[in-house]
Amino acid sequence: MPELPEVETVRRGLVPVMEGAVVERLEARRADLRWPLPDHFAERMKGRKIERLRRRAKYLLADLERDETLIMHLGMSGSFRVLLGNEENSPGEFMYPRAKASNHDHVVFHMSPRATVTFNDPRRFGAMLMSDTAKLADHPLFKGLGPEPLSEELSAAYLAAKCLGRKTSLKAALLDQRIVAGLGNIYVSEALHLAHLSPKKAAGILADRKGGPTEAAKRLVPAIKKVITAAIEAGGSSLRDHKKTDGDLGMFQHRFRVYDREGVKCPTRGCKGTIKAIVQNARSTYYCPVCQR
Repeated sequence: MPELPEVETVRRGLVPVMEGAVVERLEARRADLRWPLPDHFAERMKGRKIERLRRRAKYLLADLERDETLIMHLGMSGSFRVLLGNEENSPGEFMYPRAKASNHDHVVFHMSPRATVTFNDPRRFGAMLMSDTAKLADHPLFKGLGPEPLSEELSAAYLAAKCLGRKTSLKAALLDQRIVAGLGNIYVSEALHLAHLSPKKAAGILADRKGGPTEAAKRLVPAIKKVITAAIEAGGSSLRDHKKTDGDLGMFQHRFRVYDREGVKCPTRGCKGTIKAIVQNARSTYYCPVCQR
């Protein structure tokens, strides 16, 4: 599933053709994706201006005039294609090309000025929902979400307070969207390696006895921010699912320190370890057992 940097790359690719533009017509070619599409979806979108296209965690949010927001999620296989004149590109292109078969084109936005934005989703785990903009924070998908990784709210003190006394692993804690929104398997593995912290350690190591941040917490927060910033700048990671807007591959996979690097020498200077893969909570974890303790 695309993670925060990949979704942010898609958002940036869609902004030039969707933000400030009007939906002249919308085609809803089926009644549902992961969940039912909004009632009277085409009628509700027709003639609406998209005032702002933003992101929260792994969701794209199109704020419409008249105080409604369209919530969009890529799911496992969702992607957007943009047609401008005779030129077509895909915001968030993928190493293994995603399906372009028209039978998987489920929602089509006809935008003014002239542009066609098509949402293609073979597995149909994506989603499109609508909410009152003012009530978005209380929507079930967003209520209780933690801060964004690059926000000032994510600090060593914050993580310490959230993880005080927790016996769950560091990896599991960081994947908990109630603690930090938008972090996924790839970037948690990368950040923990950069911070030299074992993914198997209890999350409680981030807090001292008084609930203050430990040195581990003080290393982890900048590591998270550095990894996420670098991934966004690189256009995300191209594994099976991600390409950039212009059709080029996201390049962060070439900077992976540990993810999908099992058996490779640890990149930490002076470390003689080898990257190991384990399974935590049914998900692969990559780490160096020598320098991540």
